[in-house]
Amino acid sequence: MTKRIAIVGTGPMGIYSLQQIVQTEIPLEITLFEKGSRAGIGMPYSPDNGNKAMLANIASIEIPPVMTTYLEWLKTQPQNKLAGYGLDTKGLHDRQFTPRLLLGEYFRDQLMSLVAAARQRGHIIHIHEDTQVDDIVAQPDGLTVTTEHGTDDLFDKVILATGHQFPDDDEASRSYFPSPWSGLIEAAIPATRVGIMGTSLSSIDAAMAVANQHGHFRHDDDDLQFDLQNKDLRITLMSRTGILPEADFYCPLPYQPLTILTEEAVAACAASDAPLDNLFDLVREEIKRADPAYALRIGLGGLDADSFADAYFAEREAADPFKWARSNLTEVERNKDARITVSWRYALLRMHERVEDIVHDLSDSDRDRFDTGMKKVFVDNYAAVPSESIRRILALRDAGVLSIKALGQDYDMSREADQTQIKTAQGTEVYQVFIDARGQKPLASQDIPFPSLRQALLASGHEFPDVAEDYSLIDTEGYSGRIAFGSIPYLMHDRPFVQGITACAEIATAIGRGINTGRKRRRVS
Repeated sequence: MTKRIAIVGTGPMGIYSLQQIVQTEIPLEITLFEKGSRAGIGMPYSPDNGNKAMLANIASIEIPPVMTTYLEWLKTQPQNKLAGYGLDTKGLHDRQFTPRLLLGEYFRDQLMSLVAAARQRGHIIHIHEDTQVDDIVAQPDGLTVTTEHGTDDLFDKVILATGHQFPDDDEASRSYFPSPWSGLIEAAIPATRVGIMGTSLSSIDAAMAVANQHGHFRHDDDDLQFDLQNKDLRITLMSRTGILPEADFYCPLPYQPLTILTEEAVAACAASDAPLDNLFDLVREEIKRADPAYALRIGLGGLDADSFADAYFAEREAADPFKWARSNLTEVERNKDARITVSWRYALLRMHERVEDIVHDLSDSDRDRFDTGMKKVFVDNYAAVPSESIRRILALRDAGVLSIKALGQDYDMSREADQTQIKTAQGTEVYQVFIDARGQKPLASQDIPFPSLRQALLASGHEFPDVAEDYSLIDTEGYSGRIAFGSIPYLMHDRPFVQGITACAEIATAIGRGINTGRKRRRVS
């Protein structure tokens, strides 16, 4: 019999899931539900949520191919199209960061090609655009997917690939945006005092969205300048520490294997009496072996799981953030040209996914220690941003537009109808426009937008969805084994580093393996 599968969401998670499940010889009837107007693009890569100035922080060499690699696809695009995005076909390479909107077009084209190939193999594929799923209801013989159009379809399996979930646009006003995705791109922002909560790439993108309304960037030889048209514009990025992310650094890809922090070693930590402390011992030894000079410089031998983050950030927090950014940019660009790898940075980058394996098993107290310590180090390392984003930040600084504020650990934010106040130990500052750009927060069962599924999870006592190694929902009456949970925000509680396109492909591979082989599912531990 033909197996009927629904995929809710058609961004990278939905596309990679489709790629995996259509490899089977079993006939499938697959329905893709996309609430946007064009399937395949994904929220971060949509013109509704970005512009041509916003860069993706992933290059072709890191993007798992769907039908072709991203670089191969770029080389087939017309020169005038690439020129509109500031690209030249002669300068394309596999470590290049390109505008997010262009990456969205790639995924759209790849989805259409994938669907055509799947149909040729005998699978039936339906695509429903402009269709929001309102509920997923358990029935004795499957799951009914109900849409806003009043349609009800029965499926054997539903893959949730709904992606990021931010506050609705209706929570935004002319003076306050609860996220960069809450109508900011379409809004006319006046030349006034603009506050942006956060200093990550999302925050930098928010600053670019505002700045580009009041000036433009231009290259002057190797230097980037910003020409401001209205001198009243002032943008402040803020966070507790007031540090900027560092620029993306050169390293060998795919990752070289770790020496100390192996899968077996981490599993042994999880089973020990002091899992977090024993884990840090492995992290410390891995860094010491990779880069003894760095380990000596920060006194790594005398640090523990609680003091590591303070030592890691100490020098940056003491420095002027723009001077640090300029120096770091010079360093990483020089290293890219010479193909030099900074060993301690590369060690941290390779370790973060392995470290994540233990998080689910930590006690509440150890989880708090991890979140306030080691987690911040790994997030800072893998969340490095494109060099061009740092250049733009420095150009805005040089034009007198941008400043950075360190809020400290104790601050108060209050919103009024036409302004937002930030109160710190240094005083109170008022912003006529405020953008909360702190990124995706982990979501819980109570946040799930499908009422019947949400009720079933809460009735089963699951504060967060509990999934097996193939991401099938477990221990939830009516839904166990029928829902594959690929919605990343709901996985972040137990997998704090599960972000980005590579994570989508990894999860989709596990989902596809579970559907195609039908192997017994077991709880992830």
